[in-house]
Amino acid sequence: MSVVSVRLPDDIEQKLAALAEATGRTKSWHAGQAVSDYLDRELWQVAEIQQAIEEADAGDFASDEEVAAKMRKWGARAD
Repeated sequence: MSVVSVRLPDDIEQKLAALAEATGRTKSWHAGQAVSDYLDRELWQVAEIQQAIEEADAGDFASDEEVAAKMRKWGARAD
């Protein structure tokens, strides 16, 4: 397991310490969990954006009729 040093503002460290005490987990565990959750979310978003760019580059767009039908289905005007 790797060790990483991170500088945190005092208020964030205090929240982290309070959470650790309330849950019986270490600050390191919570920090590691927070980083893991953040990375999962960000990597998912980057992958989705890359996929959308590839689809756009391939010309894979919804037609005007498909968009209008979806808008009507949602109850929105499709002007």
